[in-house]
Amino acid sequence: MTVRDGPEAGAEELLALAARAGIFRLALPTPFLVGRVNCYLIEDEPLTLVDTGPNSGKTLDELEQALAEHGHRIEDLELIVLTHQHMDHVGLLEIIARRSGAEVAALYLLGPYLERFSDSAAADDEFAQAVMRRHGVPPDLAAVLASVGAAFRAFGSSGRVTRGLHDGDELALSGRTLRVLHRPGHSPSDTIFFDEARGILISGDHLIAHISSNPLMARPLAGAGDRDGRTHALIQYLDSLQSTSELPARLVLPGHGDPITDHVPLIEERLRMHQRRARKILQMLDAGPLTAYELAVQMWGNVAVTQAFLTLSEVLGHLDLLALGGQVRERPDGDVARFEAI
Repeated sequence: MTVRDGPEAGAEELLALAARAGIFRLALPTPFLVGRVNCYLIEDEPLTLVDTGPNSGKTLDELEQALAEHGHRIEDLELIVLTHQHMDHVGLLEIIARRSGAEVAALYLLGPYLERFSDSAAADDEFAQAVMRRHGVPPDLAAVLASVGAAFRAFGSSGRVTRGLHDGDELALSGRTLRVLHRPGHSPSDTIFFDEARGILISGDHLIAHISSNPLMARPLAGAGDRDGRTHALIQYLDSLQSTSELPARLVLPGHGDPITDHVPLIEERLRMHQRRARKILQMLDAGPLTAYELAVQMWGNVAVTQAFLTLSEVLGHLDLLALGGQVRERPDGDVARFEAI
């Protein structure tokens, strides 16, 4: 497969290249700010769908229409592959698996989470509330965000993983082999799938061209270890990006937006961006100790209010990075944590 570099190759040309390799993008609607989610139909044996989209009637309708354009029905699917735990990627799992009887392949750590999705989502919300209170988000704002989070749970679903995958496994289809690579950071379960023979990487939300994937704070998945009660997502993510930069991928198919042909310089720029943000936060702390929420408000203003958990995750990730480098330390102040430069 030949892929021209950079902007010379447009999105439609790159999608046509993927289609010639039997991989078709199904861009489905979501209720989230990120917009449409990319699911991928792999025309092979077994007939495979990578990710499902959120649990909504509109998404299901468009999925059925998209499959019909390729001559298939949901009932024809034989394998469902999941890239990670977020609702816009797994929400239709229960419906599709029930209608198709397809095998479900996902990171083995994701199995217990999805099997008890309602409990898992409730625990995620409780975790988010505790983190927001600990790091200075006003209680009334945290309560509003809790109600929003509870409403969004309807876009997820339970499901049974019938084939647990491990880092380094091979997922063999009749016409290709996908290398399974665990890349935690954006979520604890982020998994990418690399067709080494063709140089095609299905990246989920691990790497997206038009936006930086947010390393979101999360509860560690059962069996994955527990460090201070939460994942240190940005540190994990930077390690994961570094590993992905070493892959000889010629075409990256992301979970949102257009295909990528220049993943190495894109990753290098993302690494530099996070270093710049860490330095900016360190400069803010020169004026004295601040909570993570106070830092977020200084950096993003009202966005830190409307998207408090997302921006808090970003700031805490950079504080973790600075603490690892011995430049920042946490200073408890009653029930709230403040951070100071060393």
